[in-house]
Amino acid sequence: MPGLMSRASTIVKAKFSKLLDRAEDPSETLDYSYEQQIQLLQNVKRGVADVVTAKKRLQMQTEQLEQSVVKLETQARQALGANREDLARQALERKSAVQQQLQGLDQQVQGLQQQQEKLVASEKQLQAKIEAFRSQKEVIKAQYSAAEAQVRIGEAATGIGEQMADTGLAIQRAKDKTEQMQARASALDELVTSGQLDDLTSDQTQLDRELSQLSSQSQVDQELAKLKAEVGSGSPAKEIEQPQESPPAGA
Repeated sequence: MPGLMSRASTIVKAKFSKLLDRAEDPSETLDYSYEQQIQLLQNVKRGVADVVTAKKRLQMQTEQLEQSVVKLETQARQALGANREDLARQALERKSAVQQQLQGLDQQVQGLQQQQEKLVASEKQLQAKIEAFRSQKEVIKAQYSAAEAQVRIGEAATGIGEQMADTGLAIQRAKDKTEQMQARASALDELVTSGQLDDLTSDQTQLDRELSQLSSQSQVDQELAKLKAEVGSGSPAKEIEQPQESPPAGA
């Protein structure tokens, strides 16, 4: 049973693959791949923009903390000037904490800067690949269109294409029907002429046609008898046909 299911699955996959192969248009596939690459490039550009935005935000925080360091140091000096060592110590402790934050921010900014450089490099490489693919895509599409046109012209010239095959069959069926109709028309004419089939377009019946034929034959016989009576048995006709003899020279 597992072997049968595996075989059935293989057959289904093969037929499905064949259907996909027939339905696949290389031009559409190439255009879709190009659109996918353009989408990927847009995602990389958005990633670069996000990294730059995060880096700018950290840099702004760094500037604020640096201002805090200067302010705290000034406050510590003012406290010592007023003989408030305790306040000066608090200011210096806060300054130290802020400086530690600045170190962490500097590391984060450096990390974002490295990510930005990598993304920018990837963007340039991807852009170059997309441009190369676009040029190659157009060349392949042009070659495919030319080959497809050549195949159609060849199929049309040789009659092996599906459309031309259908046209050939239609022409053959038309010829067969025409010959059949001509044979039927000839048979009907022969039947009507021989009297075996009445002509519905005429008001004469078969009896009328036979009587008309007899009347025509009788008229021919009468004219022939009259002609014989005028001509005679045939000898006068011969005399008429013989040329007259010329008189003797001495007469």
